[in-house]
Amino acid sequence: MKVLVALLPLGLAAFSLSFSPDVAPPKAAAPKEYVITQFGASTDSTQLNTKAIQRTIDQANANGGGTVVIPKGVFLSGALFFKPNTQLRLQEGAKLKGSDQIADYPLVPSRMEGQKLDYYAALVNAYQVNGFRVTGPGTIDGNGLRFWKSFWAHRDSMQKIGKSSTNLEVHRPRLLFIWDCNNVTIEKVKLHNSGFWTTHLYQCNNVLIDGCDIRSPFRPVKAPSTDAVDIDVCKKVTIRNCYISVNDDGIVMKGGKGPNAQNLPENGPIEDVLVENCTFGEVHANLTCGSECIHANRITMRNCKVENDRPLLLFKMRPDTYQLYENITIENVTGRCGTLVTLSPWTQFFNMAGSTEKPFGTIRNITLSKIKVKCKQFAVLDGNPTDKVSNITFKNVEATAETATFPNKYADVKFDHVTLNGAPLKASQAVQKGAAVTPLKPD
Repeated sequence: MKVLVALLPLGLAAFSLSFSPDVAPPKAAAPKEYVITQFGASTDSTQLNTKAIQRTIDQANANGGGTVVIPKGVFLSGALFFKPNTQLRLQEGAKLKGSDQIADYPLVPSRMEGQKLDYYAALVNAYQVNGFRVTGPGTIDGNGLRFWKSFWAHRDSMQKIGKSSTNLEVHRPRLLFIWDCNNVTIEKVKLHNSGFWTTHLYQCNNVLIDGCDIRSPFRPVKAPSTDAVDIDVCKKVTIRNCYISVNDDGIVMKGGKGPNAQNLPENGPIEDVLVENCTFGEVHANLTCGSECIHANRITMRNCKVENDRPLLLFKMRPDTYQLYENITIENVTGRCGTLVTLSPWTQFFNMAGSTEKPFGTIRNITLSKIKVKCKQFAVLDGNPTDKVSNITFKNVEATAETATFPNKYADVKFDHVTLNGAPLKASQAVQKGAAVTPLKPD
């Protein structure tokens, strides 16, 4: 064998060795662990540990990489910035608790609501950290109550003087912001009480979110804008075996907004998303396209349970943005929801920015099959006047609803083995064709 290798060109020798039966592949060494208490983190849950935990991350990075471990206990922290070859693991009984002071989250170049802008860092941040992992079974808790109260107080004060309030005016941190990372895993971790969006993925490829518990409250204080997972200009994202209940949308397709959004390099499509074996509790919508999205393609939701009174599939159609939503499949879903599909204008923060463009939305190749649900209304298919909608198919659907009729403006909607309230659904039950549009009201 040694003689053969010596006589072969270098490339062929490497090829020969790689397929030789008597050469065992090397075993990958487990990442070295760096426990935060060994780097000065205090077990006093009232003491801010940002510097000690960041020191742990920096040391792991300096040594070539490793896993930053949060041990059992409550550790208060501001924004943390993970670096190449570092990971995060939260042991049983561990809680990484976010500070409720915005000063502990620096203003940095970021991305929010489909815009490139400076914004406050998340509690956990990873930028260009390929192979980044966040694993449980512990908890990342955003400790968002103070931020939520400030948000509602500000919105109420603006309404009293006749002004609107955007989601960005009260400064709040996200729980996780993962940007430009490939091969990301978030597994068996509890993600609770975020101040703003819970998990924001931006420009990432090959992401797995598996076995996570993602929650924010509806009462006694609503946790506004706490989307469970925002998928923003990403490809190949799988979300499975998760429980989701948040005071906003569950799984959301993002990617940009505005009349020129499709021409900006920071924006882009969302492709190849799979949501499976998940349970959705209270949410504003289960699977959402919008409100900042220019193109979502090949999105599948299957084998899920829903336990709420909101849309199973929601299209937020912005009249100020060109949008394309295509090849979306919802399959094998049971439970209780508001509608199977809601397609309606979304005018919150409408802004043409002086443009003379005339944006419109395109929706095509949408299939909902093998669905058995109780709902308030079968569907609402009533978008903007210029939206182009084709090939929406309901197949093997069994639904019971509070009303037997529903609005539909579009001719190319098909019903194949669909029953509503125990009887075959008839085309005549889709009423108000050509009716005036009623925009969705912002939550």
